[in-house]
Amino acid sequence: MKPVDLSVSIGSKLALKNPIMNASGTFAYGEEFARFMDLGCLGAVVTKGLSLEAKRGNPTPRVAETASGMLNAIGLENVGLERFLEEKLPFLHRYQTPVIVNFFGESETDYAHMASRLDQTTVDGLEMNVSCPNVKKGGIQFGRDPYTLASLVKIVRGQTSKLLIVKLSPLVSDIAEMASAAEEYGADAVTCINTIPGMAIDEETRRPILGNITGGLSGPAIKPVALRMVWEAAKAVKIPVIAAGGISHARDAVQFLLAGAMACQIGTQALVQPFCFSPIISGIEDYLRRRGLERLTDIIGALQT
Repeated sequence: MKPVDLSVSIGSKLALKNPIMNASGTFAYGEEFARFMDLGCLGAVVTKGLSLEAKRGNPTPRVAETASGMLNAIGLENVGLERFLEEKLPFLHRYQTPVIVNFFGESETDYAHMASRLDQTTVDGLEMNVSCPNVKKGGIQFGRDPYTLASLVKIVRGQTSKLLIVKLSPLVSDIAEMASAAEEYGADAVTCINTIPGMAIDEETRRPILGNITGGLSGPAIKPVALRMVWEAAKAVKIPVIAAGGISHARDAVQFLLAGAMACQIGTQALVQPFCFSPIISGIEDYLRRRGLERLTDIIGALQT
């Protein structure tokens, strides 16, 4: 039986042995999942979102289960960049798996400082979360306006030569326009999508379930939205699109790959079933083998419309 080649490339800067990585914010710093799985099986490890300084996050409760998904209002809690580099990154380097750092800021200056500092480290790539409010411009999210996004990407691109992925917000009228803006000003790839705002109410107490009142909806409930946005973005840009949003099984991943994604991030499903990664990877391989295909790249963007 011939082996199936699951390798893909995210631009010219990062080669992955397979297209499966975790989604930021659902995997902590990687070490927490190492007791459940071999991190070496992943195409890449994506860290939880990092900021220059440590962040405490939102009040509890922070998570609520919903029909076909979950709401989270963690509030981007993290240990801060320097502590991550000193205490968390060395563990990840025990594995032959690329490390991608998700990061965010509250101003263009914050993003620039993060990119500049990360450029001096041994991480393999940067994933820029643009679903954050620009406090210097009235709180508008960087990822909701193409001109604001373009300005930010251009500034960050000037601070790093590493792989730069922009994680796009779903709260836009035209995801293709946002992906194109990121591509034009220097992004090497885009991730589609982030969570969708939602809320949950306890009818007995008449109070919101989440301490923050609202949170981000993820899981299978948002898959159709993510699938549509990945397809639209992939048609609009030449850079790789990384899919995120409701991927729970191998068939989900295959559907996103057919829609044009180069790789897939698994998020909520990892919280439901920490052992899910290997079955998803082997399931993709089985799909290709059943169809007599030897390379994963044969199905990327192969959707027939």
